[in-house]
Amino acid sequence: MERLPYAQRMRNRCIAITVLVTIIVGIVHCSTKDDPEESAKATAKQQALAADTLAQAVAPSDTNPFDESYNAEVPANENSNGLAALKGIEDEDFESAGNTAVGNDASTTAESTDNDRDTLHIKAQKDPLLADKIDILLRRYRPDLGVILVVDTKTNEIIAWGERRDGKVQNKPDWIGRATFPAASLAKLVTIAAAMESNRYSLNTPIPMIGRHHTLYLNQLRVPEKYNGPTMELSEAFARSANPPMAIVGKNVGGKRLNAAAAKLGYNKRFPGNAPNASNYNAPDTGYGLAEVACGFTTSTTLTPLLAAAQVRAALTKKPLEIPWARDMAPFAPQKPLALGLGKFSENTYYGLRESMLRSVTQGTAHKHMSTKNMARKNFEALRLGGKTGSLDGTDPAGRYDWFMGFAESKADPSKSIVVIVMQMHKEIRSQPATQVAATVINYWAHQNLSLKK
Repeated sequence: MERLPYAQRMRNRCIAITVLVTIIVGIVHCSTKDDPEESAKATAKQQALAADTLAQAVAPSDTNPFDESYNAEVPANENSNGLAALKGIEDEDFESAGNTAVGNDASTTAESTDNDRDTLHIKAQKDPLLADKIDILLRRYRPDLGVILVVDTKTNEIIAWGERRDGKVQNKPDWIGRATFPAASLAKLVTIAAAMESNRYSLNTPIPMIGRHHTLYLNQLRVPEKYNGPTMELSEAFARSANPPMAIVGKNVGGKRLNAAAAKLGYNKRFPGNAPNASNYNAPDTGYGLAEVACGFTTSTTLTPLLAAAQVRAALTKKPLEIPWARDMAPFAPQKPLALGLGKFSENTYYGLRESMLRSVTQGTAHKHMSTKNMARKNFEALRLGGKTGSLDGTDPAGRYDWFMGFAESKADPSKSIVVIVMQMHKEIRSQPATQVAATVINYWAHQNLSLKK
């Protein structure tokens, strides 16, 4: 079906809200009709609510939020904490019509204006303006667990981070190096690397596509000898996060090659000072377990946000993996660049990793949110964007994990580039998608660092 025109969608929204408020007013009136004073108060309150709601619903039809900038408001109590320098930052409204109710409501909750908001860890970061934006997003969307990490690709230095758990934003990045989070489909990066290193696959090699993308049954792995069904290119299978074809590739290249590629991407490595903890990857030699590991359909493969950032940077720079560092984040991250001596992939493999991540944004699972829905058009068109999404239920802590690992690179000046990692865990209520949060962070970084004409 074709999408309705914008004006008609706004009109339909106003009608729906009006009907809903009318029903609520009627219910309240019936429940308080025996008490005239209470009835009058309730009616007045509902009328005020209706007016505010309609104003919010109609406002987007009069303006384009991506073409006009505004000055980000900082509560008065934050100025006393030393954030006066951050007040008046030129920003853009990144909200889209698809935001969840919990995300919209969160911006007006007490958490976003708490008097005890700790700003010292924001000012101590390499890019305090970006760090403040990340802090605001975590308070607005309130994931049960949220980790956001931004790394400068050229220097491998952590320029901004944010973390939320236990119902509040943290002032220490305790969990950026924790290795209990399921890697989910981010483990497909290992499979692509192993496939390219084997010299048996190219990015456009057709792979059998049996059944649905997001399931993994034994019958989806049994390819008939004279198979003539639907196929999917290797890079497309990665971009669309299709489990069966990636599992078939993993079984074909074997557990030995998968484990070797995982080692070069930093899995099972004990880092100095446990910063980060060792991420787990163990592909068996044969069987269904090998297929599970190859497509990330298992909780046994775990990944730290810090290592995820290192993997993306290695693919971009075509260099052996190095853990991102920061001078002021000990003991959670190295305090200086750290060479690990893990070896490097072939040029062809690095090319395959990069192109597969680019395709995830142009045609794959990151396409919906990594777009002009959540980014200013001038920024979106000026950037080369790539990444990988992943989601899976985990147990430590228990919930649904939602990942985005990726990069943003200036087309005009490739030296201006960042790696962005967003890892969220949801319980009963889902927050904004990790890819949408990442797009917002990238958009803000581009707005501050790229010299673009409006």
